[in-house]
Amino acid sequence: MSKEPLKTVIIGSGPAGYTAAIYAARANLSPVLYTGKEPGGQLMITTDVENFPGYPDGIMGPQMMEDLRKQAERFDTKVNYELIEKVDFSGPVHKVWTESGEEIHAHTVIISTGASARWLGLESEQRLMNKGVSACAVCDGFFYRGKETAIVGAGDSACEEALYLSNLCPTVHMFVRRDEMRASKIMQDRVKKQENIKIYWNTETEEILGDDNGVTGVRVFNNKTGEKQDIAVEGFFVAIGHVPNTSIFKDWLDMEDSGYLIHQPNSTKTNRPGVFVSGDASDHVYRQAITAAGTGCMAALDAERYLGSIGVI
Repeated sequence: MSKEPLKTVIIGSGPAGYTAAIYAARANLSPVLYTGKEPGGQLMITTDVENFPGYPDGIMGPQMMEDLRKQAERFDTKVNYELIEKVDFSGPVHKVWTESGEEIHAHTVIISTGASARWLGLESEQRLMNKGVSACAVCDGFFYRGKETAIVGAGDSACEEALYLSNLCPTVHMFVRRDEMRASKIMQDRVKKQENIKIYWNTETEEILGDDNGVTGVRVFNNKTGEKQDIAVEGFFVAIGHVPNTSIFKDWLDMEDSGYLIHQPNSTKTNRPGVFVSGDASDHVYRQAITAAGTGCMAALDAERYLGSIGVI
C-alpha cells in the first residue's frame, strides 16, 4: 500500500489512458498507470491505422501504442503491467487493488478501461483477424474500397457501418439472424433503400473462408431452411456490439444498462468526486482512437482542476 495517496491513478491503457498519462504527467501529477490484461487496448489487434492525425503514411496499431507509452513514460509516468481487480470509491481517498493484492490509494482515478468487441466465436474469425476480418468498418473499410464486403449485425451500429461500406464497396452483403432488425426504423429504412446493400434474412455465418493472404469468402446458412451458400468477399465485418470493460465499477459508479459509464455533460466527471472516465468505457457512439485520446486529455485536465480544488496541488 502506498504510504501517501498518489495524486492520480489511471486504470487502463490505449489511446485514452496513455493520453491522460501524458497530460497528467506534464502537469506534475506523477500518474501511475495500470495497463490491464490487454496493454494498448483494441489497437493492439489493428494493423494499419491511417485516420489518426500526424501519421501521413499510416502506422501499425501496436507501434502507435508503443509510441504513446514511450511518450507517457518520457514525462515520468509509471507504467505497471498489471490488472486492477477491485476498487473502493467510498471515501475522499480512493482505493484500488491489483491482481497481486496490492492496495493503492489515490486522490483521483481516471478510468480508461475501454470496451471489447463482441465476436461470433468462430475459429476462422480469429485466424483471419486483421486479414480481412474486422470489428470496425469506419477504421478499416477504406482498405476494401472497390471490393465485395460482408457485415454481420442488425442494430443501429451495424446499419451505420453497412451504409459507410456502401459508399466504398460495390456490394455489401448484410447478414441478419432474424427476419427483422433491431435497428431504429430510420436506420432500417436507409439500409433498405441503399441499392448496393443486399440483406440476407434469417442468415448466420458458418465459416469465414480464406488463407494467410486474406479473406476470400464466407459460408452462411439460412436458419429456417438450412440452405447454405458461399459468397465471395474480401472483407468481413462483425457489428454485433461491444462490451465495456466496467464490471468492477458497478457498485460504485452510475452506468447505463449496457455497462457504459455515465459522466456529467461537458465533463469526464462520474458521480464520485475525483473519479473520471475517458475513452470507450463511456463512449458507445464514436469509438475511435482520436476521440478516446481527446477524452483522455479532458480527464487529465479535470483531475488536475479537482486536485487544485481540494488543495493537493
